[in-house]
Amino acid sequence: MSATISKPETTRQYDHPAIVDGRYVILSSDGHAGASIMGYRDYLPSRLHDEFDAWVKRFENPFADLDSPTAYRNWDSKRRLDELQDDGVVGEVLFPNTIPPFYPSGNLTAYPPKAGEHELRWEGLKAHNRWLADFCNDTPGRRAGLVQILLHDVEAAVEEIKWGKEAGLFGGVLMPGIPPDSGLEPFIAPIYEPIWQICADLEMPINHHAANAGPSYGPYAATGWMFFVEAGFFSHRALWMLIFAGVFERYPNLKLVLTEGGADWVPGVLEVLDHQYDKMLDTNKNESVIGGLAIKSMSMKPSEYYERNVWIGSSFTTPRESAMRDEVGVDRIMWGSDYPHREGTFPYTREALRYAFSDTDPVEVAAMLGGNASTVYPFDLKVLGTVALDIDAPTVSEVRVPLPSDAIPTDTSLKAFEEGPVRVW
Repeated sequence: MSATISKPETTRQYDHPAIVDGRYVILSSDGHAGASIMGYRDYLPSRLHDEFDAWVKRFENPFADLDSPTAYRNWDSKRRLDELQDDGVVGEVLFPNTIPPFYPSGNLTAYPPKAGEHELRWEGLKAHNRWLADFCNDTPGRRAGLVQILLHDVEAAVEEIKWGKEAGLFGGVLMPGIPPDSGLEPFIAPIYEPIWQICADLEMPINHHAANAGPSYGPYAATGWMFFVEAGFFSHRALWMLIFAGVFERYPNLKLVLTEGGADWVPGVLEVLDHQYDKMLDTNKNESVIGGLAIKSMSMKPSEYYERNVWIGSSFTTPRESAMRDEVGVDRIMWGSDYPHREGTFPYTREALRYAFSDTDPVEVAAMLGGNASTVYPFDLKVLGTVALDIDAPTVSEVRVPLPSDAIPTDTSLKAFEEGPVRVW
């Protein structure tokens, strides 16, 4: 039996806008959504309908969960909203999940298109963006959708970002990963300058999701192992690329969000980056000869750019990550549920919050559960605070009750209840 949960602490006032009448205003920084295969058809240009129909006939779904009875969670607006509200979540940032037209898999895992594939892939992504705008506008102010782009045509990407801003996709831009063997220029290349500039000008955060930037390992027994070991490294390269390429120096208001890669890796990586930066400053060091040119455009240490420009979408935050919040930055961490993925917190979000945050200052919990997300994305906490009251969102008192070991769910693969070694990247 779990410990008794007390009533909301309505008599005590917490000085944080993400606590309303003793209840947390919870925003998930990591949700996934997308249309069904046929749901995208009407969002494609009519000239592509015949080609789309032919593609559907030969398409084989690579994800079993998109054929399962719960696949509706990706596109059924009302049922999704009801489930999240029952779980205590009032708003979410939406990454893709389903298969856009002409793609071999979801965009988060698909390798960049090869020559001859760009046109159809690009039309498929734009179809997703237009579907997502309608999906988000179905619940105004509660779904921060992300504009997806490709990097084969920077000018077209910039125009799509402008469209996304006008269409209300206030989650910003999902930057695709650049595998080192893709043939694409890395983020440090000047070719992407128009993208950084438009995102800064329009105040559109740049979002980079885990597991979409690694190389092709080939059809080997160790391929899956390599992916899991190295996914964090390749996903987080965007951090040091944008720092040492001077992007944050040129655009001090640009926001970078690194999502679903945990948060415990941050202190160690920042220590390494600062250490290398200091060596580059010393003209007697070899590092200065090799890398000194980069720091001429930097006025701050890497850790200082992180503290100003970077946030961590710390999905299914663990107790260890909560304990490291001062090292990572209490104002940098944004909790995420990862709905509807099986490793996410649904339908045990309340238990996951107690497990991770029972001994944490409620004001700091409020920042990580919703306050920080409202500074990155334009969620209105006053409006969403009334929603939190209406849905009986988790209370401060509830979350402060530790979750007994015998109350940890066993019928789930939730990563919120797992504790592995501290990640090195």
